[in-house]
Amino acid sequence: MAEYDPVIGMEVHIELQTNTKMFCGCKVAFGGEPNTRCCPVCLGLPGTLPVVNKKAIESMTKMALALNCKIADKCIFHRKNYYYPDMPKNYQISQYDNPLGSNGYLEIEVNGKVKKIAVRRVHMEEDAGKLTHVEGGKSHVDYNRTGVPLMEIVTMNPPPPGLDQIESADDAREYLRRLRQIAMYLGVSDCKMEEGSMRCEPNISIKPKGQKEFGVKTEIKNLNSFRVVALGVDYELKRHKKVLDAGGEIVQETRRWDDAHAKTVVMRVKEVEQEYRYFPEPDLVPMEFDKDWIEGLRASLPELPLAKQRRFAAEYGLSDTDAEILTDTREMADFYESIAKKAKDPKAVANWILGDFMKMMNATGTALADTKITPELLCGMLELIDKGTINRNIAKKVFEEMFETGKSAAQIVKEKGLEQVTDTGAIEGAVDAVIAAHPAEVERFKNGEVKLMGFFVGQIMRETKGKANPAAINKLLSEKLKS
Repeated sequence: MAEYDPVIGMEVHIELQTNTKMFCGCKVAFGGEPNTRCCPVCLGLPGTLPVVNKKAIESMTKMALALNCKIADKCIFHRKNYYYPDMPKNYQISQYDNPLGSNGYLEIEVNGKVKKIAVRRVHMEEDAGKLTHVEGGKSHVDYNRTGVPLMEIVTMNPPPPGLDQIESADDAREYLRRLRQIAMYLGVSDCKMEEGSMRCEPNISIKPKGQKEFGVKTEIKNLNSFRVVALGVDYELKRHKKVLDAGGEIVQETRRWDDAHAKTVVMRVKEVEQEYRYFPEPDLVPMEFDKDWIEGLRASLPELPLAKQRRFAAEYGLSDTDAEILTDTREMADFYESIAKKAKDPKAVANWILGDFMKMMNATGTALADTKITPELLCGMLELIDKGTINRNIAKKVFEEMFETGKSAAQIVKEKGLEQVTDTGAIEGAVDAVIAAHPAEVERFKNGEVKLMGFFVGQIMRETKGKANPAAINKLLSEKLKS
């Protein structure tokens, strides 16, 4: 069987979080009554003129800088001409040969291997409307989304020296995950794939191993999750190989993922770039970017996810896995670090967040922003543990009530009388009572059944209603059982 090299390109569209559309003052929002957020400008009616949304330009420039792109000194908009019912002007305002950002890269790590995926361009355009297909062969069109600010990010194949390309389904999934994470860290998009604010279109081809010339590509559309992207890419790579091994030819076409049958199916034969008849947009002047303005945006970028993940692992002694989870969102990373900077044991902070806190958020379906647990509340509880006021078992109960009520740990401990028993006399009485009540177990322990130590500790904790100091219990118990 012939061996092949995969060639996987990725086109990603991300809708920007702006108040108004790209070239008019219509509100940007998801859903709503169809055709209620559109105007003569976004519908392209005669005599109207577009005006560029400055906030959208700033957001796209930040994203291009975060992807290590070169920002153009000067760029223009183009008309991408095609007819489709969701495009009322019969053209889309986009960019062609001189995009806002070019020649960048996005660093990913898959199976322990670090790659810098080459990014060819980050360009600006407007979104199209939405078609809903109904029974009877009819379709409804909604122009509310028409003109929403959109940026397209395209990878580069083959990559220049020192950079890499996407070579597998796992690479594709991780590239998209990191891209989404960066956009959300920057606050330029919510990237909700279920609402269409992030859309991924992989281009897949294969070529005989070592051959320079690319094979014929297919494009997959309508992918609504990273899981489906990975499944679609993997399926197409295998399908291409099967067709070529059988002596067939790959047809350039657009396909979609059929989840019910776990395969891609043909949508249409792919049009070529020349069919769009790009030409400069006559109603918009060229844009020139001042270097000081660009550097000001660069300076405003936050610490990006992968850099933050590596710093957390090094600075706070976290595992790579724990650091990755804690930096998944900027909100969670800030929450953790605001506590870790003050705590005696940053690893203990991570354990509480990754354990009890996330478990309760998942169980109740509560987002971090909506929880009653604040960094100050968690800090306060950890201080009580450090002081010996409560032990970890009591802390778990206290934390549950903090999560439900928003009360401080100190208040809960005081109201419920949960202070840890540290008086050795009181603990010794409980130890003696448990030993006296279980003579058979004591004899077995003395005969070598050391695992019974846990049994005795549990009984003493029950005797003291969980409030005894575990260290004191173990010390007294060991002394008395060995005497």
